Amino acid sequence: MTASSEELKSSARRSESATFEGYVRSRSDGLLRLAWLITRNWHDARDAVQDAFVSLYPRWSQLPEGSRRESYIYRSVVNACLRVIRHRKADLVADPDGLREAPISADVSAAVAESTALWRLCGALPTLQRTAVVLRFYQDLSFAEVAAAMGCREATARSHVHRGLAALRAELKEEQP
Repeated sequence: MTASSEELKSSARRSESATFEGYVRSRSDGLLRLAWLITRNWHDARDAVQDAFVSLYPRWSQLPEGSRRESYIYRSVVNACLRVIRHRKADLVADPDGLREAPISADVSAAVAESTALWRLCGALPTLQRTAVVLRFYQDLSFAEVAAAMGCREATARSHVHRGLAALRAELKEEQP
């Protein structure tokens, strides 16, 4: 007994759907954190990740495999975040509940204050610099991967990271007595 063409197509769609659903389940939390670091708002971050997944689903089987797929997905999420930021009505205050917890140390309040100040400064960076810094240091991507995720050349990604870090250093230097 041979399977009909329709049965084979249906089976292939179920398999693709299962693969996509598995990816979404395993990676959506990390991509949501990435989106929050770029948008600085949980609602916008959820919308951006959802928009990225919605646009990726129809062509999931056509995406490249391995690290190229990851870069493509990062780029989709970053682009969705940038679209959200461009269409945002007003600057939003960062959600303090979403800030990372500081590592436990002898003086926890000082560590929390430092962490909060650093995320506040990072949130004040221009969008492309913040995106590059987040991808490079929070997601731990190489410059080539940052460039692929941002859709620019590697030299441009390096420049965004360098300028972002320089701005952070300058702000930190100004804040310290």
